[in-house]
Amino acid sequence: MDRRGFLTIGGAALAGGMAAAGAPAVAGIGTRPDVSRIKAALAAFTKLPGPTSYRLRVDHPQWPWQTSHRANADLFVGSAIKAFINVKFLQDVERGKLSEDAPFAIDDDVRSLSSSVFIDLTGTTPGRSVLEAMITHSDNTATDVALAAAGVERVRGFIAKAGLDSARIPGSTRLLFSYLAGAPFGVDKGWKGMKKIANGQLFGKPRSPMNNKETMRCAASDFVTFYRRALAGRYFREASTLAEFKRIHAMPGIISLIAPPDTPTWVKGGSIEWEDFNALCVPGQMRLGGTVPVTFCFTANWAGPPDTVPDVQSNFVAVMKNAFKEVQRAFG
Repeated sequence: MDRRGFLTIGGAALAGGMAAAGAPAVAGIGTRPDVSRIKAALAAFTKLPGPTSYRLRVDHPQWPWQTSHRANADLFVGSAIKAFINVKFLQDVERGKLSEDAPFAIDDDVRSLSSSVFIDLTGTTPGRSVLEAMITHSDNTATDVALAAAGVERVRGFIAKAGLDSARIPGSTRLLFSYLAGAPFGVDKGWKGMKKIANGQLFGKPRSPMNNKETMRCAASDFVTFYRRALAGRYFREASTLAEFKRIHAMPGIISLIAPPDTPTWVKGGSIEWEDFNALCVPGQMRLGGTVPVTFCFTANWAGPPDTVPDVQSNFVAVMKNAFKEVQRAFG
C-alpha cells in the first residue's frame, strides 16, 4: 500500500537470525549460571534504531534471573495487544457468554485492512477460527470481530483489573486506521474508507500511532507480567481454557525463527509501518526443557522509510534468536 498499514510478524516476513557458536553448558544444581553471553547477545538490541525496550525473565527454580532495558518505556506494540482480546474472549467462553463453536459473520461491515485470512471472504466462521486468525495470522478483520464480541470496554476492564497500567487498545482496528488517516476521533470510515487508505487517500492530516486516542501501546514490563500470569492459568478457571490459550498462541510463524528447537513457545507479535513510523514487538514465553519459564518482551520503534524495515527486522530476530540460545545454554 502507498499508505502503509499494519504488517504481521511471522513466517517469511522476518529473516532468520545468526546462530551462536559453541556447545551448550547446562547449569547444574548449586552452579550459578553464567549470564555473560546472554548479556552480550542482548547488547545488540540496544543498537537498533530509535527507542528500544526489552525485559527477559527466567524463572529457574534455583537461579531466577531477570534483565531489562527501558522495560517501562511507553512504546507502540501493534497487534501484540490482541493477546488481551484472546484472554477476554476465552474468559467469556468459560462463563457461557460466548462460544468458540458459534458462527460469526464475516463481511464488509467488519472487514479491515491487513486481513490475510478473511480479506476476500464473506459468510460465517466459528469463533475458534476467528481467534486462530487473529493470533496466528494477525488478521485485523478477525480482531474486530473478536473485540466486538468480547466488548472493547470489557477488554479494557480486564486490562485494568490485571494491573497492566501501560496497556492501551483501540476501539477497533478500523477506528485506529481511520483516526491515523485523519478521520475525526470515533469515526469509522468503513470498508470503503479502508480501501481509500490502501490507495493512498487520506481523510485529513495523518496522525502518529503514538497518540492518546486510538493506539496500541504497552510497556515490556506489563507484557512480561501478563504472559507469566496467563500461561500459569491465573486468568482462567478451567485447565481446558488455559490449554486452548496455549494452543492458539503456539501457532504464530515467528516462533520457528526465534525459539530453540523443541522448546514450547507462545507469542503474539505486532508491527506497523505508517508514514515514517515503524514498530516491532514480540512478547511471550518459552519453557526450557518444557518446565523452566522464560518470559520476554522485545520492542523497537523507529523513524525511517520502508527500506529500513528489512534490516531492522532481520537484526531484531537475530538478537532474539541469539539471546534465547544463550539462555538455553545457561539455564536449560
